[in-house]
Order: sequence, then C-alpha cells, then structure tokens
Amino acid sequence: MDRFDSMQVFIAVVEAGSFTAAADKFRISQAMVSKHVNALEQRLGATLLTRTTRSLHLTEIGRNYYENCKQILRQVEAAEAGAEILRGHPKGLLRISASSWFGACILAPIVADYLLQYPEVNIDLALADRFVDIIDEGFDVAIRIGELEDSSYIARKLSMSEWVICASPAYLAQAGIPQTPRDLQQHQCLGFTNWRNHSGWRLMQKQLMGRSPFPSRFDSNNIQALQAAALKGIGIIMMPRALLEEDIAAGKLTEILQAHIPPPRPVHALYPREKQVPLKLSTFLDFLSLALRQTSGETSRS
Repeated sequence: MDRFDSMQVFIAVVEAGSFTAAADKFRISQAMVSKHVNALEQRLGATLLTRTTRSLHLTEIGRNYYENCKQILRQVEAAEAGAEILRGHPKGLLRISASSWFGACILAPIVADYLLQYPEVNIDLALADRFVDIIDEGFDVAIRIGELEDSSYIARKLSMSEWVICASPAYLAQAGIPQTPRDLQQHQCLGFTNWRNHSGWRLMQKQLMGRSPFPSRFDSNNIQALQAAALKGIGIIMMPRALLEEDIAAGKLTEILQAHIPPPRPVHALYPREKQVPLKLSTFLDFLSLALRQTSGETSRS
C-alpha cells in the first residue's frame, strides 16, 4: 500500500472527522480507509486514532504525525510543481474553494472551459458559504468577493463584481418605481440571507442611518430561488450584474435605482505563499481572470 496515499487518506480522516467523509472524498470504501490508517499504525507501531461508534480523536502520537504528514505532502507538492513548470504544461489535482452562489453561477462554467483546454488537470470545486481555512482544509486557492482583511496569503485581484437592482415589469407596474432608497420601505425587497452586514440591502439600510429593515416576503440563502421570485413579480432583487444580465437584456427584469447602487466589489484569488506557484494554479488564475473580465465587460472598456 502506497505510503503517500495512506498519508493523504489519514489527513482527510482527521480533517473531515470521520472515515465516511474521507471515503467519499477519495471515492473508496470505508474499509479501504481503515486499511490505509491501519497500515500507517502498523508501520509506526503506535495508535494514531482512538475510535468510538460516534467519534474519533487523535492520540498524542497521532497529532504529531498528522502535522508531519501535512508538512511532508506540502514538500512533495512543491517538488511536483517545480517539475511541472520545467515540463511546461499543467497537470494534477487543483482544489478550489468558493461561495455557493459564485461557484455555481459564475465559476462552474469557467472551470468546465478550463478543463477542456487543460485535459491533464483535475479540479475539486468545493462550494460553501462559510470561512474556509485554505491551508488546514487543503485548498490550493479560494475565490473571495469583497474587501479583504489582512492576510498572510497572496491575494490576486481578478475582476470587479458590479451590482444591479431590478424588479419585473409586472411588479413595478403594480407597486410603482422607487426613486430613492427610502422608497424601498414601501416595497418588498427579496433578501439574500448569506449577505454580511456590509453588503446588499444591509449596506443600504446602514446608509439610511439605521432605519428598520426593508420589508420582505421572501428570504433565501439561494440566489436562483430569489431570481425566480423576482421574475414572478414577488419583489425587488439586488444581485451581481453578471447573474441577472440575461434577464435584463430579455426585458424580464428592469433596472432601477441606478444612482444608488452599492459600489463594485473586488473579486480576489487567495492562495498560500510558495516559492513556486504550481503551473496548474497559475494557468487557472490567468484563465479565470480573463473570463471574468470578459463577462463583466472590463476588456472592452480597457
């Protein structure tokens, strides 16, 4: 049994907290996961994990071995990255983290186009609306939208995400067209529950000096659900322009409050500081940056 494979499986067990999750990640059986861990324990002559029916915990030796495994595998990845650069074409697994809405609506088609152009690269795209620790969770890069806090990672700006406020013609004909943000107190504003306090309707409310939240008959953490509601005339939607552009062009949604739209938000790629950036990562970021700028129209304006 390959020792490096067993190390990777062991790391996945620790980080996922279960044999089942590790099996799903590597598309192997739970029994095979157990064999990998048992092979390491037999080689070391020590117990790495204490297991019960409900949980598992690292032993002291296991915790030290886990940290050493991660360091060893990072060194192996660095060596492979150097060989990849000398070979002149990208190859291997690229793990990407992004928010659910951006990943599903914007990133996924770009990833598919990249895979068609670079057949020796495999991509694991993980979508989650939570803070992801890039190194601890084993990602090569995370795509984040908005202003960044101080970080030890390298941040590459890819594009700007423009906002738009829209409603269906039917809704506006019935409820009227708001002229200022204050008018939204008399309208239904579809709420995206994953917004932070400094974005979306919450940002507008802050600008109105803490007025009560805008009324909403429908809130969701899913962008497609809100888009469907807007198209049905349920209320007013605020989203990145790239998501609603086709509906606007088709006349299904009408732009409103153009003078009061929040400023564009930067889209960054964050990745660990390394002596050599793997070719699979550098080519993907170049590909993604160009695709995003074409989508937003930046290339035509520059």
